[in-house]
Formats: sequence, structure tokens, C-alpha cells
Amino acid sequence: MNIRLCEMTKELARQYYKGFEMDPDLFMDMEKFRPYVYSAEKCDETVARYQRMGRVFLAIMRNDEPIGEVILKNIDKDQKCCTLGIHLQNDSVKNKGYGTQAEILALQYAFKEMKLNTVYADAIHKNKRSQHVLKKVGFLETHQDNTFIYYCCDKDRWNVQAGTMAAGSG
Repeated sequence: MNIRLCEMTKELARQYYKGFEMDPDLFMDMEKFRPYVYSAEKCDETVARYQRMGRVFLAIMRNDEPIGEVILKNIDKDQKCCTLGIHLQNDSVKNKGYGTQAEILALQYAFKEMKLNTVYADAIHKNKRSQHVLKKVGFLETHQDNTFIYYCCDKDRWNVQAGTMAAGSG
């Protein structure tokens, strides 16, 4: 599978969002669901806003095309943690393993490049696909509320699991 992460530029964001479709599984209250409408200016503002907020904004690349985004937010360098967010462009790139591979690469980036110890994530209750992938790549459920299931992935435990997975794959 030819997936990699790279910095999300304005140009990549425009390419990515041109084909973006809002996923109804991200909404508990369907009254709030609205189809995504592309705007180059909105793309540019998103990239600039994430940079101002200190977020790491990465493009999920398949060959030379952006098919998704990874956002590492709530970065706390003192506590050595952050929160992972991931979105794939549309249904044409879902259920093919790209999200799983992107989450593994995001964890590697957070643990190795950013030197973090913990990555958090959450998934809305009805987003079973996201819940499945989070567990598959090594996140453990920590708690739930009325809207979300919350997860945590610890660097040391993840390294042990990743080693076990690699040993079992040969």
C-alpha cells in the first residue's frame, strides 16, 4: 500500500477538499449535517488557522494525490501528548486500509518525530469504522460520554504491540 504523510500545504488542501464529501457518520444529530461546499479561500484559511493554533496538519498521500488529512492537535509538549484527528476524502478511499495505514504513520510521527508519549483520540458513537480502526492500530478505550468514545495510545505499550504485530506478520 503506497500511503505516506506529508505537510498539508495550501495547494494540497485545495486538491484534497475539491473531492471532499462530508461523512454523515460524523454527526450524532443529523439536523446539523450539511454537505460540504468547496471554497479555495476556505481551504487557505483552514491551513492558516491550523498553523496559528500550532496544530500539525498532514496530508495522507496515495501516490501523488491527497486522499485524507491527519491533524495532531492539543499538543502539550510538557505532558508529551496530543490528540489525533483523521478524515478521508470520500467513500472512494474508505474501506481500503488507507485510514489504518495513515493512523499507524501518524502514531509513528507523534512518537518518533515529536517525541510524545501519549496520543489521544475520540470517535462518535455511531462511527463504527473509526472505532474499529482506532482499536486495530493500538488505541485503548478510556471512557465514554453521550456523544463520544475516548481512546488513548501509550508509546511504550504501542511499541510492544507493534513489535508483536511485525513478528506475527512474517
